Amino acid sequence: MAVPVILVTGFLGAGKTTLINHLLTASRGRRLAAVVNDFGAINIDADLIAENADGVMSLSNGCICCSLQGDLLRTLSGLLRREPPPEAIVIETSGVSDPAEVVRSLLDPVVWKDAMLETVVAVADARALADDPALLDDALCRSQIASADIVALNKADLVDEGDLARARAAVAALKPARVIFPVEEGRIAPELAFAGGGHDPVAPDSRATERARFATPRFETTAFTAEKPLDLAAFQAAIGRLAPHLVRAKGFVTFAGQPARPMLFQLVGERATLGPAPAGLAGGAVRLVLIGEMGRLDATVAHSMLAACIAPEAGS
Repeated sequence: MAVPVILVTGFLGAGKTTLINHLLTASRGRRLAAVVNDFGAINIDADLIAENADGVMSLSNGCICCSLQGDLLRTLSGLLRREPPPEAIVIETSGVSDPAEVVRSLLDPVVWKDAMLETVVAVADARALADDPALLDDALCRSQIASADIVALNKADLVDEGDLARARAAVAALKPARVIFPVEEGRIAPELAFAGGGHDPVAPDSRATERARFATPRFETTAFTAEKPLDLAAFQAAIGRLAPHLVRAKGFVTFAGQPARPMLFQLVGERATLGPAPAGLAGGAVRLVLIGEMGRLDATVAHSMLAACIAPEAGS
């Protein structure tokens, strides 16, 4: 199965390295590797991250979005050949990198089958934005935010409620409020980066209609399972209606007309993808995990909407 990739981008000094270290230490035993791009001949960030990662690869003295893009893909290939391979890879771009090109590279089908882009997290500085919302007039800063699935509004503890509201409003001009999360010292909820939060969407769950709460009290999840394929158009419409209430969703689906061809579905922020499932996965079944903030997702309604997507059997 493809190894998930977490891409971390954001402003210079916003706290990307701090956030990555938090993800690495909160990984619940996962083997994580880190790829760090520090724009300079000496890669300081790699040293700061090294003790927490299973392996750190440094890309220095160039920008990951342009001159080092080939190096990044070769580095990913090298990490994937390790035995055992990492269970996830976290990539930190430098503060001067435009992540849009990196995202395009990671979404290439050839790369995707082995290293699947899971989440793009942009780190923004709440203090800096509160002092100067015009920072987002800069094309690079705007691209960093626009490319993100999740925005971590870091250093929220260093501003008062009014300043935090102003900083959040500045970001909300570019991204929906539901994907903007104030955090302190980079302590983003792992569930925002790693889809499923330990729930296996492949395994049938007899309690699928029940909600489960994460270790982070702010989020909860519900699972949906079905043994029959879905109607593609109905599923797309249902996800469109559910998306404003979700932080993310992930799982395996099959569709009428191609019941033997399981697909991997991911929704994170505003980005939804549908691609081939890992080889060997049996077709026919549907296994989905939906993740939302506490109180925002009505599990009963979500299940009813998804159940209505089950395609009628031929001749019925």
